[in-house]
Amino acid sequence: MTTQPESFPRRHARTQRFTLGAPRAFSVAPDGSRVVFLRSSSGTDRAQKLWVLDLADGEERVAADPGTLLAGSSEELSAEERARRERLREGGAGIVGHATDAAVELASFALSGRLFVAELRAGTARELDVPGPVIDPRPSPDGRYVAYVARGALRVVGTQSGDDVALTEEESENVTHGLAEFIAAEEMGRSRGFWWAPESDRLLVARVDDTPVRRWWISDPAQPERDPQRVAYPAAGTANADVRLFVIDLSGTRTEVVWDRVRYPYLAHVHWSAAGAPLILVQARDQCGQLFLAVDPDTGATRMVHADEDPHWLDLFPGVPSWSPSGQLVRVADEGGARVLAVGERPLTGPQLHVRAVLDVADADVLVSASAGASAADPETGEIHVYRVNELGVERVSQEPGVHSAVRAGGVTVLVSAVPDRAGTRVQVLRDGDRRGMRVPPAGGWGRVATVASFAEDPGMSPRVRFTQGGARRVPCALLMPRDYDGVTPLPVLMDPYGGPHGPRVLAAHNAHLTSQWFADQGFAVVVADGRGTPGRSPAWEKAIDGDFTLSLDDQVDALHDLATSHPLDLSRVAIRGWSYGGWLAALAVLRRPDVFHAGIAGAPVTDWRLYDTHYTERYLGDPAADPAAYAKSSLITGEGLSAPAEPHRPLMIVHGTADDNVVFAHALRLSSALLAAGRPHEVLPLSGVTHITPQEQVAENLLLLQVDFLKRSLGPA
Repeated sequence: MTTQPESFPRRHARTQRFTLGAPRAFSVAPDGSRVVFLRSSSGTDRAQKLWVLDLADGEERVAADPGTLLAGSSEELSAEERARRERLREGGAGIVGHATDAAVELASFALSGRLFVAELRAGTARELDVPGPVIDPRPSPDGRYVAYVARGALRVVGTQSGDDVALTEEESENVTHGLAEFIAAEEMGRSRGFWWAPESDRLLVARVDDTPVRRWWISDPAQPERDPQRVAYPAAGTANADVRLFVIDLSGTRTEVVWDRVRYPYLAHVHWSAAGAPLILVQARDQCGQLFLAVDPDTGATRMVHADEDPHWLDLFPGVPSWSPSGQLVRVADEGGARVLAVGERPLTGPQLHVRAVLDVADADVLVSASAGASAADPETGEIHVYRVNELGVERVSQEPGVHSAVRAGGVTVLVSAVPDRAGTRVQVLRDGDRRGMRVPPAGGWGRVATVASFAEDPGMSPRVRFTQGGARRVPCALLMPRDYDGVTPLPVLMDPYGGPHGPRVLAAHNAHLTSQWFADQGFAVVVADGRGTPGRSPAWEKAIDGDFTLSLDDQVDALHDLATSHPLDLSRVAIRGWSYGGWLAALAVLRRPDVFHAGIAGAPVTDWRLYDTHYTERYLGDPAADPAAYAKSSLITGEGLSAPAEPHRPLMIVHGTADDNVVFAHALRLSSALLAAGRPHEVLPLSGVTHITPQEQVAENLLLLQVDFLKRSLGPA
């Protein structure tokens, strides 16, 4: 009997989008001798192990295996850890995160709420007996201690002595020490709440009081016997958590860090290294002003290093702030219409590059990731590269067209690359110049020392992507046709965007387009368009949506119509699908532009922006009390029903997880109620027990199949 091959939806779900088995979360030893990373044992194994690559012999060794450490017991997660992983969009199991000491000799990690440390040279791991459940353990720079959070209190344990002490006490169920609040983790890119001093004698610790935040209840309708989950959700225009910062030494003595928390309530980023005093970046609630402050750890006093203002908003960037070796502030700034790297008050890049993140700061240069800027000769659609930048100029490290990032220390760079014509990611270890006699090309420079193996499964298909630009604004687009397409017959169109802030979809990377290609193979021309508001082009492009999200829809329409002039697209059968912001965009399309869009699939859509969180929503739409018109225009529903719907009615499928604590299920229910009140047919697909991500294998597989069925039913034959 012949076994039928697994379908793409099943393999896509079982491999978590072909990410399982791929190496990730890299740390590099400052002496350049080893690379530490996480990786599961196969492309279908969720359990991440801790690995060490020894650059002296090129061998990869397991430093910690969760199966061995738990002795076969199943993993148990606390509610706090589950929430933390949801913010990180973490679908893996086992060792999903690790931290190291300064020398990268010792790593710590939490596993099933227990604390473990691994000796990275020896490749051995052991448990430290401490109160739990343990969250976010981090070694001191000297490796003598590990700080961690348990039951809302920050504790420290000696790695050799095992002596454990609470540096803060449990105050109440609403107060935590050492954890990031909801919006910091969800929107600011700050997933941690404590930072060691370089001398290992004290820490900066965030104290979060959720008491002012409005409480919501998230229930599981399929399990009526269970109590609903009570969550603190800071919806737009409502109170945020009260966040303070303290310097706490190992005896528990605390000194509060002082700044104008009334004007600048958001603690966005924190940096503490041997290069200088602790740095904090604080933002105003409207995010039009921010301060870079240096902290005196003895007194808690702060001094302003730099201030920024912007009439629209100020973005946050990975790796910012930090100090240069000469003691100057390293930041990313919008200057002269470009997004540049600045050291001190001097920009080191110009309009040819659009800087996205600071990856490392070293004596000789700053390592950044960037895409082509507005003045670049080649737009390099969908590409992100790694560059070395200093006063003498800019050097590209990544060479292949694609999407690249990097981690660097000790003259060693781990370059992670995804390209259009190769599945998955390739991880190369590069060395800059000769060091310790390791294998380096005689001429020095960027010599490849090793390649980190990937165990991810091959998708078994290669997307046929054409990168182009559409419309008068030259919207970046990716166009995918069926792989067996004859090139002549007009095809129904499926727009497949995210289309908004922080979510570029037009990426020069193979696996980024697998699902779009699968939809194309079902008989569609699939168009992915990154309109105004999506990152990576220019500050003006991103900030064009200030006060009006609906411009995202205008760009989808313009791109579609322009591509139809040069490709056989059947504009009488156009559908759109999306998730989260993309789900909102899909619903908006069929409600506001039914003359263009004939069916839509709205996954986890924000339907009323007053129900989404403060930091994200107020950045773009302002305070709902002060700017009600912006919210009414950009929302699908208002208190009176549907917001500005047009005729005729078009089929709409609404998909939403009932356990979603980011875009809560109420969004889908309120939209469905408004559609019903208006007499508009629609379908609702509730995903019982599912959050904002869909890692469950059966759910993820069948969700793709049901979408295709809906699209074919709704668009009909040619």
